[in-house]
Amino acid sequence: MRYGEADRILHLYTPHRGRVSAIAKGVRKAKSRFGGRLEPFFRLEAVLYEGRSDLLTVTTVSTVAAHPRLREHALALDSAARSCDAVGRLFATDDPHPEVYNLLANELALLDGDPTGQATAQNALAFRLKLLVAAGLAPQLSACASCGEQDHLVGFSGAAGGVVCTACEAGSFAMDQDTHDFLVAALGRPLAEAPAAPARALAQAERAVREMAEHHAAVRLGAIGSRAS
Repeated sequence: MRYGEADRILHLYTPHRGRVSAIAKGVRKAKSRFGGRLEPFFRLEAVLYEGRSDLLTVTTVSTVAAHPRLREHALALDSAARSCDAVGRLFATDDPHPEVYNLLANELALLDGDPTGQATAQNALAFRLKLLVAAGLAPQLSACASCGEQDHLVGFSGAAGGVVCTACEAGSFAMDQDTHDFLVAALGRPLAEAPAAPARALAQAERAVREMAEHHAAVRLGAIGSRAS
């Protein structure tokens, strides 16, 4: 955010301090010592001065990864923004979550490595599913989240916390087998190996993720955005 005549307030996500806010003084001047490094989606090493205020002060900064290619394509840029927004909403405090930091760093690297529209919905959904796990909100997928029944799993209930059987499906939405298979595989595979799935299954999986976040973390996640085939 712009602040004053030449400063900017930054929201940073760190491995050991969680989310912090800092002011970069003079960053909007043409001859700023920070150059263009304090822009969204940069991975940095920074020295932050901690005074009496909750707002830290950026003193020095160096680039670890600039991710320049993702800035050249609208879909990759949009995916990066939505990924950062999801982290900011689910992990808005200064509690340390190094696994979340590493997950976000991996996601940005993937988008930078393949920025031309292959930042698919399945990758974005796999990223969000792993965020839910890190937040302690892993959906129940192996048995009915209400009664424990392992067969006839036909729906998903965000309120219940996972899949539900025919006897407990009231208040749930219908879930295809393709959706269940995608959720299980996406949680079990590395982020770079997110499984493919039909558009209908991806839409159901996205609804499941959003309902889990809303019911159990009181967080509204934005839509994934445009899907690539």
